[in-house]
Amino acid sequence: MQRVWDTIKSYILWTHNRGSFHYDVMVTVILLFIFLTPRGWFRDKPVEHRPHQTEVVVQPDGHDGFIYEVDSSAVSATSEDGVRSDLLRVIEPIAGEVSIDSYETIRDIKGRVTLYKVRVRR
Repeated sequence: MQRVWDTIKSYILWTHNRGSFHYDVMVTVILLFIFLTPRGWFRDKPVEHRPHQTEVVVQPDGHDGFIYEVDSSAVSATSEDGVRSDLLRVIEPIAGEVSIDSYETIRDIKGRVTLYKVRVRR
C-alpha cells in the first residue's frame, strides 16, 4: 500500500525523470484531458466578431458623455426596449459598459429611419 501511495505522491509532485515510463504516463493523461474534455464542462465562449460591422461615428457631447451615430441597419427591433438593446449591442464593443441616456431617430424624406443618434454615459 505504501508503494502505491508513493507512486501517487510522485505523480502529484512530478518527480519522475523525462523519458521514464511514469513521465510518459503523466504527459499522456494531460494530453488526453486537453483534447478529450467536453466543451460543455466550461462556460466560456468566444466573443462574437461581426465580419462587416456597421459604421459608428463617435462625437463628444460637450459634457460627460458621447454621441454615437449608429446606422439603422444595425437595429432590427421595433419596440423601445428592443431598439435600446440593439443599440447597446453595437456600442458596447466600442465603448465598453455604458448606459443610454437618450436616442434620436433620423429619418429620410420617405420617413424611413436611416440613423440613430445615441447619447451615452459611462
